[in-house]
Amino acid sequence: MEFNAETLKKTENPGKKRDELRAKVISLKDLVDYQDGTVASRMIVNTKAGSLTLFSFDEDEGLSEHTAPFDAVVTILDGECEVWISGVTHQMKEGDTIIFPAGVPHALSAVTRFKMSLTMIREKES
Repeated sequence: MEFNAETLKKTENPGKKRDELRAKVISLKDLVDYQDGTVASRMIVNTKAGSLTLFSFDEDEGLSEHTAPFDAVVTILDGECEVWISGVTHQMKEGDTIIFPAGVPHALSAVTRFKMSLTMIREKES
């Protein structure tokens, strides 16, 4: 899957559904389902300051190398994946978190089916 700004805009449920999640205890990994042979996503929060998007990756799926203009925090919610940041490989499993620095090339690939949360921090430090 090619990663770009449009990837983050795709959601299973539009904005009104996001509002239904506010002020409730939720399990993030239950909010996006696996889909055979593809990557699925669901945006949970989207503001000028940042966004929270959930992804599910079927086995053998991934995101090709790319950069982002802002820092991104990735937490694995289920399964296992490999992450590359500037050519360094990291093995990740449920509960692990990594920060993709702004402007640094990164990619990821499923080792097993996996789910992750992606938090984009859009505002720059002052």
